[in-house]
Amino acid sequence: MKKLIYITLIFISNVFFSQVKGKIVGVKDGDTVVILLTNKTQETLRLADVDCPENGQPFGKNAKQFTSSQIFGKTVTFYRIGKDRYRRTIAKIFYDNDKYLSAEIIKAGFGWWYYKASRNTELQKLQDQAKAGNLGLWADKNAVSPWDFRESKKKKKVL
Repeated sequence: MKKLIYITLIFISNVFFSQVKGKIVGVKDGDTVVILLTNKTQETLRLADVDCPENGQPFGKNAKQFTSSQIFGKTVTFYRIGKDRYRRTIAKIFYDNDKYLSAEIIKAGFGWWYYKASRNTELQKLQDQAKAGNLGLWADKNAVSPWDFRESKKKKKVL
């Protein structure tokens, strides 16, 4: 029994935490991309540690454009962290000599550090710097986080 558990844990860790390479073939929004894997299958990746404005939200198109300018058409390396409620793969994506995409988005002011699901407090510092510099969405003094925006949309649907 212990051997079976051990083998299962090794399999799961290899599936979820192994380094994978692929080419970015689509950008759905600022924090969701589509990658073409070496076996010619596509996988939708939801970026870990960051939450970008929704497409219908101010700066949503800017966030998508920034993400696209950084990685579209490039071969990137990513690590699977888990799955979200929509069954997308949550991933940490690295590109151009180990730039961490989520950090770059936050640093440029096109996303929030997603503190509800991230323990990387360095991203809070990058967010504070972007905010202090009025970069990206922080140029709007009344910027609304994506999670608050989604919650307000749910409440409107109920009414």
